[in-house]
Amino acid sequence: MSTAAHLSEISNLSHWQERIEMAAAFRWTERLDMHEGVANHFSLAVNEDGTEFLMNPNQKHFSRIKASDLLLLDAKDPSTMDKPGAPDPTAWGLHGAIHRHVPHARCIMHVHSIHATVLACLKDSRLPPIDQNCATFFNRYVIDEGYGGLAFESEGERCAGLLGDPRVKVMIMGHHGVLVIGEDVADTFNRLYYFERAAETYIRALQTGQELRVLSDEVAEKTAQELEDYPSQAASHLAELMGILDDEGSNYAS
Repeated sequence: MSTAAHLSEISNLSHWQERIEMAAAFRWTERLDMHEGVANHFSLAVNEDGTEFLMNPNQKHFSRIKASDLLLLDAKDPSTMDKPGAPDPTAWGLHGAIHRHVPHARCIMHVHSIHATVLACLKDSRLPPIDQNCATFFNRYVIDEGYGGLAFESEGERCAGLLGDPRVKVMIMGHHGVLVIGEDVADTFNRLYYFERAAETYIRALQTGQELRVLSDEVAEKTAQELEDYPSQAASHLAELMGILDDEGSNYAS
């Protein structure tokens, strides 16, 4: 395909700004070593009821994903996996189910990042509020205790059932990893980033063998609410990351 033809094809793609933001999130997730090779998946709802969504193509490394690569899928289309260029079946099973049943989950990011996964491997996978980052998630996560194998459709449906409470933004997936939801790409990526930071702090604190300094429930909740209300932090975070990629001449936005 000629360069002119390729540019024309790209210009006709819908939801272009959303695609660019998603591509930036993929690139930074890889840079932070929170990816899993050609596995793991992010999605973003693009219609009012959340059932149409963008998602990464099957088996493409996060470091190479471009805005134009993203698939536009319909969670209500049962023939999706029979079409050419179908998504990863576990991505479809998990994200399709959540976009069908959890309309407030506008953006979904699922990774097997090291520290969040270590937390998910502990018999007690709770994240105590031992610092400000950990307090961010106080009463705002759910622990999935029912892992049943790869997230094909039945497993995806089961996971979707754990996200009914709009206050719950993180699923610590026992034996598996972490899934984070949010209102847009910036909100969700920011939450994913800070959850991994919080999990790392907690795991490293456990490694000292010393007694933990845990915040009271009252202060933890106050801190979580203050951080939820903090103005524009998530949007600024993503904008700065996109600016760095732009300065480097990255092709993520193509």
